[in-house]
Amino acid sequence: MKSPERILLTLTKVMVTAIALTVFVVIALVWVLWFEPQSSSSATTPNLAVNVAPVKPVIDYWQAPVISSIPEEDKEMVLYGKDLIANTAHFLGPNGTVAQMSNGMNCQNCHLDAGTKAFGNNYSGVSSNYPKVRARSGKEESIEKRINDCFERSLNGDKLPEESKEMQAMVAYMKWLGTGVEKGESPTGVGLPQLPYLDRPADMVKGQQVYVTQCVVCHGENGEGVKSADGRTYTYPPLWGEHSYNSGAGLYRISRFAGYVKANMPLGATIDFPILTDEQAWDVAAYVNSQIRPEKDLSADWPDISKKPIDHPFGPYSDGFTEIQHKYGPFKPIVEARNK
Repeated sequence: MKSPERILLTLTKVMVTAIALTVFVVIALVWVLWFEPQSSSSATTPNLAVNVAPVKPVIDYWQAPVISSIPEEDKEMVLYGKDLIANTAHFLGPNGTVAQMSNGMNCQNCHLDAGTKAFGNNYSGVSSNYPKVRARSGKEESIEKRINDCFERSLNGDKLPEESKEMQAMVAYMKWLGTGVEKGESPTGVGLPQLPYLDRPADMVKGQQVYVTQCVVCHGENGEGVKSADGRTYTYPPLWGEHSYNSGAGLYRISRFAGYVKANMPLGATIDFPILTDEQAWDVAAYVNSQIRPEKDLSADWPDISKKPIDHPFGPYSDGFTEIQHKYGPFKPIVEARNK
């Protein structure tokens, strides 16, 4: 007859074996259900969904030609033109080494990466589309005239003599960037994106909140920008005030400013991977362009007022809507009225 101690030991061994077997079965079931490859035709196996961020399609945006492709006979002028675009104020700003004729901003503050970034106001379509008739002036304009528009508006300065070495160098650079672009063609990624219109006016109060959280670190609490170490130009340009673009600049239209910041700002944003939402872009554009800046006489602009852009903020207009609605929206009623 077995002693009680031996009976207890035997029962303990049986229980341990049973527990171990149960654990083994549970692990095996978990492995089969969760880790074994599943047949796509099985109706009984679980469908384990994984949240994966959608992959944006790869778009073949225009890219600038490589420097090594510049013909030797053009290299000096093309490279000088690029330097002028990137460092305009060094040569032509308030303390410029060549002339003192602009506000201290650089062309590439609006035309990013010396005019080569996709949807960063690049120059890819300049040589293929100029000369052309522009509705703003009602006249045919050359590349030189278009460059001087920027000097007088975005750089709030004086005209650059068309025969000057600096003007001819910038033209040479823009023409080289357009190498291979057919006449009349506008490459993918040229200009700025047009954002969908809001169903409401752009909101300056909301825009100020966006500015404080996303823009103030580079452009300053009062939109004054950050000067470079040499004091000749800006590391980050002013967005309003006496040294910023004037009321005749393209970015003073909030659709242009909104498209610019959505595709490029804050630093690191791209058209495919933006940081701001559409609403944030519209609102911060309204806030920035509600601030005081230099004014320009625009009385000669838009001789045919029916061709004014819907967000051109100065009357008269042919559609009966107010200046305030033309500046901040909502723009859909204006579009619908014009379409009729």
